Amino acid sequence: MDAIQDVTARGRLCLGIEFGSTRIKAVAIDERHAPVSSGDYTWASSYENGVWTYALDEVWTGLKAALSGVEGRENIAAMGVSGMMHGYLAFDKDWNLLTPFRTWQNTITGPAAAELTELFGFNVPQRWSIAHLYQAVLNGEEHVGRIAHITTLAGYVHYMLTGVNAIGIGEASGMFPIDSGALDYDAGMMEKFDGVIAARNLPWKLEDLLPRVLTAGQEAGRLTEEGAAKLDGLLAPGIPFAPAEGDAGTGMTATNAVAPRTGNVSAGTSIFSMVVLEQPLSRVYEEIDLVTTPTGAPVAMVHCNNCTNDTNAWVGVLRETAELFGAKPDTGELYTKLYRKSLEGDADCGGVLVCNYLAGEGVTHMDAGRPMVVRGPKASFTLANFFRSQLYSTMATLKVGMDILAQEGVVIDSLTGHGGLFKTPQVGQKYMAAACNAPVTCMETAGEGGPYGMALLSAYLLNKGEGESLEDYLSGRVFAGVSGATLAPDQAEAEGFNAYMRQYMALLQVERAAVEHLQ
Repeated sequence: MDAIQDVTARGRLCLGIEFGSTRIKAVAIDERHAPVSSGDYTWASSYENGVWTYALDEVWTGLKAALSGVEGRENIAAMGVSGMMHGYLAFDKDWNLLTPFRTWQNTITGPAAAELTELFGFNVPQRWSIAHLYQAVLNGEEHVGRIAHITTLAGYVHYMLTGVNAIGIGEASGMFPIDSGALDYDAGMMEKFDGVIAARNLPWKLEDLLPRVLTAGQEAGRLTEEGAAKLDGLLAPGIPFAPAEGDAGTGMTATNAVAPRTGNVSAGTSIFSMVVLEQPLSRVYEEIDLVTTPTGAPVAMVHCNNCTNDTNAWVGVLRETAELFGAKPDTGELYTKLYRKSLEGDADCGGVLVCNYLAGEGVTHMDAGRPMVVRGPKASFTLANFFRSQLYSTMATLKVGMDILAQEGVVIDSLTGHGGLFKTPQVGQKYMAAACNAPVTCMETAGEGGPYGMALLSAYLLNKGEGESLEDYLSGRVFAGVSGATLAPDQAEAEGFNAYMRQYMALLQVERAAVEHLQ
């Protein structure tokens, strides 16, 4: 508390807000870029009428709850909003929502994504905003003719607080393909899109609907009187905002992975890797998305919808088992013990296989999921092997995409892990190094990525020197001297993971049958 009072007295806290899949979180950092205070709110998506969604009313309930936990709010000097990327939020000219929020979890835009990928010669995943928009056009949905704005969750919150309809370039790259040279949406692809829909005589062109694109370091507006009122006065009007960014861009920032040959893996409800490219890939891959850093540099992204949700469910079952004997284990300690127990398992998990798909998975072309545990009669079914297989499963689909990048000759000098999967020291880090065949580093902030990264982007807006790049700011001012633990891949474990993957790819055929036959 003394440290918070000392810092806030000088009025130099920077605030990062993130709307994640399971939590809305606010993190304040001081002039040394260290987190000093935070608040959060737990929420969850709901599956309604065949669509994964969140209620926008809860956005404001959760944001106010998260901000209430932040000390020194009266001294916030700069701030920014981040959130789950992609998805579809469509509004009319008065910013009235036209259809429930369609999140990144949905796999309901297959025909649109396939057509656009062919049209652009550029991979357009199902979760991207443009795929959702075009699918709505193909479906002939009534609201399409009334659309005036489409944006992301972070873009919506940013607009409501500042009155500025703009987003960061990394966030924008999950809405529509970006031209990294122009630092804007790809004009040629936009023209192609407008040409395809011209015969439908819609009252808009695509550029009319999309938010403006900004890059890191540009001011993106200030908290308005109306915005402050929506927050019940928890923040004072006039605070400058960094451009709203997606969880990919904030993850890169939080791990100092914005320069070529660097990368990071964010692992929580979903899992994705980001690798900053030195040169373009040789061809289009459906498994690889091309997005950008917060400054517009090209990035190869492997995004998987499923990560720790199934593991969390199994931990709940094991907790119930312990409670039958009168034990009441601490949640954090329970996870830690299970993670560490997995280290006793076989490198290939002893023939125990887990598919963790609760939702569809674009990388492996699955439109739905059915979690399952499968083993042969000779499998070594122990707690260690079972939980090791659980953790392998969280990153198995990611490995499919990372192997493609390796075959493309993409060099990764450093891969940084962050998110819940890496909270227990060494365990997730060790398995990720084996999966990606690359050294994996975890810093002290490994358990948090998005809100901390957004706070850093806010600090860059406030404190950058003239001409100082984000890369130089992070390396020279934020992460210089920051300690982190690095684990190189162990050859035996890498071979064990590869053996597991051969069985896992066969397991996906069983998964397809389960999706077809089990409701």
